[in-house]
Amino acid sequence: MLRPILSFFGAIFSWFVTAGFFIALTVGGIFWVYSRDLPSHEMLAQYSPKTISRIYSAEGQLIDEFAEERRIFVPIDEVPDLIKQAFVSAEDKNFYSHPGYDLRGILGAGYQAVASRGSSVRGASTITQQVMKNFLLSSDRSVERKVKELILAARLERSLSKDQILELYLNEIFLGQNSFGVVAAAQTYFNKSLSELAPHEAAMLAALPQAPGRYHPVRAKERVTERRNYVLREMWQNGFIDQATYEAEARLPLRSVQNGDFPSFQQQMPTRDYFTDEIRRQLSREFGQEEFFGGGLTIRATLDPDLQAEAANALQEALEQYDRGRGVWRGTGETLPPEALREEAAWRGALWDLRLPRDIPGWRPAVVLELANGDARIGIEGIEEDADGHWIPAADVQWARRLDRETGRLEPAAKVAGDLIRPGEVVLVRPMTSDSDGSFLRWTLRQVPEVQGGFMAMDVNTGRVLAMQGGFSYQSSVFNRATQAQRQPGSSFKPFVYAAALDNNYTPATIVVDEPIRINTPQGLWEPKNSSGRHYGPTPLRTGIEQSRNLMTIRIADDIGMDQVARYAEEFGVYDKLEPFLANALGAQETTLFKMVAAYAMFANGGERVEPTLVDRVQDRRGRTVYRHDQRVCQTCGLQALPVGQGPVIDNNRERVMDAVTAYQLTSMLEGAVERGSGKGVDLPVPIAGKTGTTNDAKDVWFIGYSSNIVAGCYLGYDQPRSLGERAYGGTLCVPVFNAFMREAVAQYGGTEFKVPPGGYWVKIDRITGQRLPDDATGPDVISEYFREGMDPDWLAPYVVSGFGDEVVILPWEAGADARAGQAVTTSTGERRVIPKRSDFGTMSSGGLY
Repeated sequence: MLRPILSFFGAIFSWFVTAGFFIALTVGGIFWVYSRDLPSHEMLAQYSPKTISRIYSAEGQLIDEFAEERRIFVPIDEVPDLIKQAFVSAEDKNFYSHPGYDLRGILGAGYQAVASRGSSVRGASTITQQVMKNFLLSSDRSVERKVKELILAARLERSLSKDQILELYLNEIFLGQNSFGVVAAAQTYFNKSLSELAPHEAAMLAALPQAPGRYHPVRAKERVTERRNYVLREMWQNGFIDQATYEAEARLPLRSVQNGDFPSFQQQMPTRDYFTDEIRRQLSREFGQEEFFGGGLTIRATLDPDLQAEAANALQEALEQYDRGRGVWRGTGETLPPEALREEAAWRGALWDLRLPRDIPGWRPAVVLELANGDARIGIEGIEEDADGHWIPAADVQWARRLDRETGRLEPAAKVAGDLIRPGEVVLVRPMTSDSDGSFLRWTLRQVPEVQGGFMAMDVNTGRVLAMQGGFSYQSSVFNRATQAQRQPGSSFKPFVYAAALDNNYTPATIVVDEPIRINTPQGLWEPKNSSGRHYGPTPLRTGIEQSRNLMTIRIADDIGMDQVARYAEEFGVYDKLEPFLANALGAQETTLFKMVAAYAMFANGGERVEPTLVDRVQDRRGRTVYRHDQRVCQTCGLQALPVGQGPVIDNNRERVMDAVTAYQLTSMLEGAVERGSGKGVDLPVPIAGKTGTTNDAKDVWFIGYSSNIVAGCYLGYDQPRSLGERAYGGTLCVPVFNAFMREAVAQYGGTEFKVPPGGYWVKIDRITGQRLPDDATGPDVISEYFREGMDPDWLAPYVVSGFGDEVVILPWEAGADARAGQAVTTSTGERRVIPKRSDFGTMSSGGLY
């Protein structure tokens, strides 16, 4: 009787043993098959996650961030225990005891899935498994992926410590809102550091990995709160917090940046502008897109925030003033549907969704709600409604005529608000305030100008770009007109022609004939003219650049050769290749403001090459310097103490691109262009040299000027070049921008007389005739000119630049008193006046392309 029973149980036991053997063999075979060709888990020991690249101003202020995945890496030693405990409680409470996988958890999850017939499926992945999935495997739900995950998790546990694995997890995990890792998430949701988080905030972060896409703190506030409280309960049950803390923290409301409970970290940073975007463009090219956006670079920019703000304000004011002077209203072109105007919440939401420029100080998007009594009631983004409402009065619209966007026709001049704007139209407005006490007066309409421009300023000795504005508003147009726009520089190019001349045996007193020129070209007869339409006979070289004489410039270029002019322009970096056509001596070939300003800096610093840079230094994620702009060597910085009264000695290893005497002579003549020529609108307390430029039909207007330490340049023009109008000149449109900026720059950086280099001597000459005068001569036309040693002009028979078949030239002083005499006339009031034959000296001239 016993034997059959034992035999029965023996058979069952044998069956279980056999089944267990085959199951083990099968499982082992599966694991063996999937363990082949697995990615190496050892690479995680050298893990370098994608982290944010950050840009800091010259003072160390964070001004911008760039990242594909917004992540800030933090070593595990710097992660507070509260954060570790929250994530372990939420995701893997047995993390510190299991071998990489939690068998009990896996069986429990399997049983739940079977019992619920698939309706309730929960994950059983440990933190180690999640690390392997995030780093080395895909996120698909399959048996194959799960098996590989288990194998790699077990291997990883034998290679890294628990803290090292947790470090990988806390820095890699996606927590929604484009935030990767706990540090970035703490900033995104609470604008706090990890050490500042309370238990309920740490629990909320730990609640997010389960479903970061669905756990939105606004749209799914209740669901997130429930999950947060679950994590708090787990923290209490695991002994990380006491019961009183759990109950107190669970009762707190869910607070976040997204709910408006904390200020946004991004809003506390300056808005992105042309400067930092140009850094992105340049460094992405140098380091590669992947390294820039994911390498965790620390970038020290050359930006001066105060000067950058002044540059933006100055350019914006000039562009807006020109635009309003045209009297054309274009608006934003955006409208809201009538149903959106009925409720405040509706129009506010619709307004927020529109892509409008919000980076112009004081300007706000608004929508026209209704018209009444000639005025327009508006709803303004970010401004609360009041009982009376916000209004645009009729008086504010009478400067403009509405442009019909479909036909391109202008409507009659506006008299009431309804003539310019319609209900539902989206506009931009700003508050108008009293000049006396700053009190609010009314809201006034604004629009982004159609005309655009660029501005740039840099240190003439180091090449550090202090400010750059590439247009009216970065958010309305990201195209950087300081670095990307190819424009004709016009007369602002002429100094390079004169520099080449001075290095080819010319002096500031060399006589150049200013007479008509006619040249046959394949395109027909070319007859360039001075901007005034007149010609003035033999004239000293200095006057040619001060008065921006086109005919003189062409004769100079023809005499020294356009090949020489091209060599100078290319040496200074204005062009990669300048075509050797005479028209290009007048700035006909296109270049960028960035290149022009950098080239002028070499005039200012005495002729030494400087490379413009927006970046002082770049460090990698480990703090190692991988780029430094200033390559000069400090010879005495290694000494324990410097001699009394002596500063550090810096080895100036810069290349010389032009003779120092030539640089000073040119600077002196450009000072004259500011004092007596087209740039005489410059009004600053330090010496300034510079040159305007106005191209054919005033399609581009320029001014580039410099003090002893800062060079700045401006251009204005339409993106699709067309005339700015008859009264548009570099001296009238760009000089005010230069003045406004340089007043702030001079207040901050000062300025001195331009340094006179050795190797020359002073001679007094008549600036009108070019004739030498006694050393004690005085008068309005007497000027001290600096001549190079060894270049003593023959004052009785000077070299005269004529060319183009000109016949005998009568020198200015050979004409005697008649050269300055003129015809006496009687005016309509009976007064006697003398009209001089050469009445242009000392008058304003705009320069020009032809």
